[in-house]
Amino acid sequence: MKLTELKIKGISYSENQSGAYALILEDINEKRKLPIIIGGFEAQAIALELEKEIKPSRPLTHDLFKNFALEFKITIKKIIINKLIDGVFYSNMICEKDKKELSIDARTSDAIAMALRFNASIFIDYEILRSAGFISNIKNDNRDISADDLIKSVIKNSNQKNLPKELENFSLSKLKNLLKKLVASEQYEKAAKIRDIISKRNK
Repeated sequence: MKLTELKIKGISYSENQSGAYALILEDINEKRKLPIIIGGFEAQAIALELEKEIKPSRPLTHDLFKNFALEFKITIKKIIINKLIDGVFYSNMICEKDKKELSIDARTSDAIAMALRFNASIFIDYEILRSAGFISNIKNDNRDISADDLIKSVIKNSNQKNLPKELENFSLSKLKNLLKKLVASEQYEKAAKIRDIISKRNK
């Protein structure tokens, strides 16, 4: 498994799912972005740790877990996003106690919240990043290979209704090709948005 390190790029409110947020991760080399939908509680836990200046009066769940782990001399060394099944990301927390490593299964949102509290690095299987992430610096001539990667990302991430703005820079042939693939995979809402982009070009 080839691992790639990720950094947190930001958190935004999801317009498509009530009470949900989009956590945007980015790899440090290719600048490939990976959006992950998380719940409001987890988004708060991550945002509070990112801010640093805001401290709740009482420990939140992730803070309690950190205090509990430190009391028993357990540290989190890193987390690894290692699976993507039906749009759900799976992660492992790599912990250490008495110089022994232990891998613990965790929701990705919880794992990231804990990684922040332990200053642990966030890693992902590169193949998952390549299939589910996208590169935003697509060239207007569409000869950049990242354009093909972006099309694959749009097709595979069927639960994400918002389309990347970079699609507007695609040629008509690429847009029509994407439209056919979206219709074939029954992603009609996305297909309608691509259709609208094509319609504007034809006016």
